Amino acid sequence: MSWSVIYKDPEQSVYLDPIVKAVNWSGDIKQASRKLVVDLSNTGNLRELYMKFEKGGELRLVLDGKQELFRGVLFADSIDSRGQLSLTAYDENIYLTKNKDTKIFRNQKASAVVKRLCNEFSIPAGEIHDTGFVIPKLVFRDKTLFEMMVMALTESWKQNGESYSLVSKEGKLQLLARKEQKTKWVLENGVNLLDASYSQSIEETRTQIKVIGGDAKKQELSSSAKDSELIKRFGLMQHVEKPDQSMSKSQMEQRAKQLLKKLATIDDEARIECLGIVEVVSGSAVYVKESITGILGAYYVSADEHRFEKGSHKMSLTLSATDDIPKMEYKEQKGG
Repeated sequence: MSWSVIYKDPEQSVYLDPIVKAVNWSGDIKQASRKLVVDLSNTGNLRELYMKFEKGGELRLVLDGKQELFRGVLFADSIDSRGQLSLTAYDENIYLTKNKDTKIFRNQKASAVVKRLCNEFSIPAGEIHDTGFVIPKLVFRDKTLFEMMVMALTESWKQNGESYSLVSKEGKLQLLARKEQKTKWVLENGVNLLDASYSQSIEETRTQIKVIGGDAKKQELSSSAKDSELIKRFGLMQHVEKPDQSMSKSQMEQRAKQLLKKLATIDDEARIECLGIVEVVSGSAVYVKESITGILGAYYVSADEHRFEKGSHKMSLTLSATDDIPKMEYKEQKGG
């Protein structure tokens, strides 16, 4: 396995491999974009630089000359007196966090919200999956495009339980339905796992959900869902949801069930360091065997950092037992 870093701007397209010292490629399911940090030596005589890099230029990370792992925009650089240079790039989804606006959407699916925002802000879009549920109204004030998209996706998830991921591929935003992740990779101490830590908490666990809604004249309507087994174990811990939009009794029942699936869980988090596998990134799944911490079973990757240096490839992963996606609570704002 070999990897290459390519830099492009209007004047040049250069393979940086001869001067690259290390590469960090990372992502987090809670972040809009993936990040690439390239450390290189940009001088041979301490008097002249090999080349100049322009902010807004493009960096790519390519595996074996054909598999593109990353394509992004150079946002920052830093250099010292020895010519040691660090370049930081983000994939194209970074523009979701660099643009704010005030918007009103009526009777739109979350996928339609994503398409409209991409079109209005000239963000290249690729595959956009249909999210199904039509949201009656969304009023956003001074929100980033990422916040608008995630809030719309969260409202859709609350109703139909379908999860979607916002990712960037070959410079285009993709909205992809989350499918069940198969655990292709086994990470095991004594084989490819180098270090591990593990924690559990029920601080955010809720064992009963109550949704209060109806229309303006029937605010007394409510629906509940509970996990009797968890109530026996941990006690009654209720979450109350008051949707801003009018809902039927069946819609309220559906929302209560979906929220219970999310909140009636024990938060657990594992952090591991192991030999690198390029396919293991945020959103994928792995099977872990670690005897001391007791980490055993399938886990989802919620954050990853891959480091390529001197012919080696290692990765640090944050793992969760639940397949989480970014969620942001929407609260209707006046003026809509």
